[in-house]
Amino acid sequence: MMGEPLDILLVEDNESHAELIMENLQEHRIANKMHLVQNGKDALDYLFREGAFSNPEDSPRPHIILLDLRLPKVDGLDVLKKVKTEESLSAIPVVILTSSDAGKDIERAYKLHANSYLMKPVKFEDFTEMLKSLGFYWLAWNKNDKLHN
Repeated sequence: MMGEPLDILLVEDNESHAELIMENLQEHRIANKMHLVQNGKDALDYLFREGAFSNPEDSPRPHIILLDLRLPKVDGLDVLKKVKTEESLSAIPVVILTSSDAGKDIERAYKLHANSYLMKPVKFEDFTEMLKSLGFYWLAWNKNDKLHN
C-alpha cells in the first residue's frame, strides 16, 4: 500500500488469534503499524492515553479498531460504548471481530454503533480470506483518512 502508514488497534486476548490477524494483515501489506492490547482496560487506556499509554507517541490514534467482545477486565461491548460516546474517538471505525454469533451481541454491537460485526471463521483458510477482505475494505478502499488526527 502507498500513502500514510496505517495504524490498527487490535484488541484481542487470544494470542493465537492475535498472531494470525497481525500476520495476515501485514502479509497483504494492509497494515503498517499494529498495536495489540489484550484486554478491555488496556484498550481504553490506549485510546484515552492513560496509564502506560499516556505518551501520545506510544498510542497514536488508530485508523481502525479491531475489537473482540469477550475480553478480560472490561468487556468489548463496554469498550465500544465508551469509544462511540467520546467525541474525539467516535469517528474511528470499530469492527467487532469475535467468535460470538449470539443475536443479542450482534444487536447490541450495532445499537452501540459498531461499524461492522464479523464472526471469526473456524477454518484457517476462511479466517485468512476474511482478514484479507476486511483489510482491503476498511484500510485500502474505505475513505476515512480525512477523519484521522
